[in-house]
Amino acid sequence: MTTERNIAIARGLRQRSTDAEARLWSQLRSRQVEGVKFRRQVPIAGYVADFAAASARLVIEVDGGQHADDPREAARTAAIEAAGYTVRRYWNYNVLANAEGVLEDIRRTILIAKA
Repeated sequence: MTTERNIAIARGLRQRSTDAEARLWSQLRSRQVEGVKFRRQVPIAGYVADFAAASARLVIEVDGGQHADDPREAARTAAIEAAGYTVRRYWNYNVLANAEGVLEDIRRTILIAKA
């Protein structure tokens, strides 16, 4: 994918967030987690990551059932990790039903990255 196409895709995705993405974004935005700045729908390594924190080299993906057992997800994760990021994936259901647990896991991941 070209950079221009990725940017257009990212813009469209920001306008069509899932409920789980919207809920997580409300907790990640404005440096609410360990003072780290997150951006949403960020082009990285030819893909568009749901959320990314460049300073922590962390990508957060929020996935629905359509991503289960999809071999393309492994390639996507490998490409993003090759770009120097840690990728953490959470199911939509977990974000909606256990937002605090998801946020705690993100906090721990950030603290490990800072250490």
